Amino acid sequence: MKRITIDPVTRLEGHGKIEIFLDEEGEVANAYMQIPEFRGFEKFCEERPAEELPRITPRICGVCPPAHHMASTKACDDLWKVDPPSPAKKLRELFYCAYFFADHLLHIYYLGGPDLIVGPTAPAAKRNILGVIEKVGLDIGKEVIKHRAYGQKILEMLGGKPIHPTWGIPGGVTKGFTEEERAEVEEMAKSAVEFGKFTLKAVDDLVLKNQEYVDLILSDPYTISSYYMGLVDENNKVNFYDGDIRVVDPEGKDFARFKPHEYLDFIEEHVEPWTYLKFPYLKKIGWKGLVGGKESGVYRVAPLARLNAADGMATPLAQEEYEKFYQTLGGKPVPYTLANHWARAIELMYAAEYLLELIQDEEITSDNIRIIPTETPTEGVGVVEACRGTLYHHYQTDPEGIITKVNLIVATVNNNAAICMSIKKAAQGVIKKGKVDDGILNMVEMAFRAYDPCFACGTHTLPGQMPLEVNIYNHHKEMVQTFRR
Repeated sequence: MKRITIDPVTRLEGHGKIEIFLDEEGEVANAYMQIPEFRGFEKFCEERPAEELPRITPRICGVCPPAHHMASTKACDDLWKVDPPSPAKKLRELFYCAYFFADHLLHIYYLGGPDLIVGPTAPAAKRNILGVIEKVGLDIGKEVIKHRAYGQKILEMLGGKPIHPTWGIPGGVTKGFTEEERAEVEEMAKSAVEFGKFTLKAVDDLVLKNQEYVDLILSDPYTISSYYMGLVDENNKVNFYDGDIRVVDPEGKDFARFKPHEYLDFIEEHVEPWTYLKFPYLKKIGWKGLVGGKESGVYRVAPLARLNAADGMATPLAQEEYEKFYQTLGGKPVPYTLANHWARAIELMYAAEYLLELIQDEEITSDNIRIIPTETPTEGVGVVEACRGTLYHHYQTDPEGIITKVNLIVATVNNNAAICMSIKKAAQGVIKKGKVDDGILNMVEMAFRAYDPCFACGTHTLPGQMPLEVNIYNHHKEMVQTFRR
């Protein structure tokens, strides 16, 4: 049996490889996404003061630290049973909208978008931000870079720095906005809304008006049947920061709706020996393997899943595009993996609109930004929507607030089974008679890239034992002993 290896996979955060196995006829027999790196943040968070975790857990990842920071801060709120004041919640949501705007922009123009902007089989040297700028023009490239910087600037103004913020605390936040800062952010938010409009038009012009691309999105190699999960508000609209977790089945029918602290009643995790990433599944259905459909417990998160799990968007321009999305792609739910890219652009529009709405709120410059906790901590759960999907932080402490146990179900981990299934189906669809080239292999990578995965923060299980080899040398640099585990 012939093996094709894609190592490393590209344009994502973290490290992974794809192993594709061909039968004697050169057809794809199986394909695996393997994650060979191990982080283990859960374990070394133990025995630390719980209030330190909003500063520690963002170090899991350099791309989505605001997501871990906010999930951790909310878990600490729950630990101490403290409800932050309204201005603090609005500041947190504003901060989070800036994160979503900047991060989705990163994926659309730098990571996943080049596959559709410059073409799936374009030379590898062109499938990047430089190729995008060459295709759309230098002036538009400058706008992309400027608006990415706007999002990072807002994160820095509140979080202290754009990466690894140190801002959220149990019961609130450490800093608010002055009126001068508010006015500055308002101008950036207005520009972000216009950039959101431009991005949606670019999707329409470059993708939806290209029948070849539409056919690719709708094609069987990039279609899988699954459940869908996402946070929704009281009106079942998409919400990034707060709400209930809603799950719909492959037909779009309600399957479950639960509060963050109830997540273990609905989710379990399966382990395979060939990867450091777990496989979460719906507990009430059970683990049936890497298969799709209503009888399988596999579910998806991230932009496409959030739109499928919700009844709409909470801002007008995003809602208008949401309706167009389903009218164009055949109604709800949309099962097409590559439709994540369009869904991501809709969320970018929502993040920009809501950012502007919040910065114009009269409470946003209030100094009532924290309630001091008074309860004894025991156990807390914080859930947010990371850009890559639903993110769970679950902490347990002793009465002094020292962490005794941590469980993290990271967005990409929720998507792990679906990513593996998507890769296999894409490989089976595009590899024929064993013939491969760079463009074909990139079309296999496109199946995982649509999820915008973040593999470094997803690994926290040891299948068997951690491989380890220690070589001991004497002063002559001669190896005298080897230990293996």
